[in-house]
Amino acid sequence: MSEAAIRLEGLTKRFGALTAVDDLSFDVAKGSIFGFLGPNGSGKSTCIRMLCGLLEPTSGTATVNDFDIISDPESVKTSIGYMSQNFSLYDDLTVWENITFFARVYGLSGDRLQRRADDVMGIVGITDQKDKIAQTLSGGWKQRLALATALVHEPPLLFLDEPTAGIDPVARRALWDLLFVLAGEGKTLFVTTHYMDEAERCAALGYIYQSRLIALGTPEQLKSLPDVNRPGERRVELRAGRATDALAAVRHLPFVIDATIFGEGVHLVVPSDMSDDDILQAVALPDARVEEIEPSLEDVFVTLTERLAGEA
Repeated sequence: MSEAAIRLEGLTKRFGALTAVDDLSFDVAKGSIFGFLGPNGSGKSTCIRMLCGLLEPTSGTATVNDFDIISDPESVKTSIGYMSQNFSLYDDLTVWENITFFARVYGLSGDRLQRRADDVMGIVGITDQKDKIAQTLSGGWKQRLALATALVHEPPLLFLDEPTAGIDPVARRALWDLLFVLAGEGKTLFVTTHYMDEAERCAALGYIYQSRLIALGTPEQLKSLPDVNRPGERRVELRAGRATDALAAVRHLPFVIDATIFGEGVHLVVPSDMSDDDILQAVALPDARVEEIEPSLEDVFVTLTERLAGEA
């Protein structure tokens, strides 16, 4: 048995003259949380459709849970769970009815169906909502229900397509707590997200841009990429009153390579030979403070995207 839950080898999909996914090759370790990131239209959804056995690649291949997506797509489908960003269950059914419906779709029946339905409601913490109609649930509860239906047939791998889109921060954290529990139990999670704090929680990340994989590694490895930490440059955070005022003060200074607001401060890229005192003197704002910082994941993806866009 492979140590990889997912293995892509030159996976490519073309629609006529359009290359939606271009020569992707990487592994996703079993029992890990893998984050798959990229701008809208970059090819993430097409890649996931192929990995779920729903779309045949133009070339290359992949295995999911040791099943080949081309020669054995039906085994792939029954070995995975899928949770989309949009609530796609039955609004007019209760929580219990939705879960048992999907259990039957996956071939469960009798005592096993009853047991698994009870189990997954307990796992996602929705037991006390079992008799509520799905359309009356809040966004966070709907996502818990969707997760329960994805888990009911005990798949070893889950595809989660922006699972926290549109739900409040408390529900978002609670859902991620559940994902950590599932990963701790050995399940593999393949997650797409646009939230950088969620990306930080992944064991490994892949970043796809214009159909090609341009970065792969742990969050720390991506922050250490040479393209993000270019020779002769350093990153600092400037704090001085309102962040908007600080940004206005530095944006047009000739030594500033890049500047963006980040929380209550401004993140700057400046020449490495510029000292903190040089920066403060040039900015000339009262009570200003400068501190050297490491790049964030947002810095990583913005830097890589801008470089590739500039080359294009």
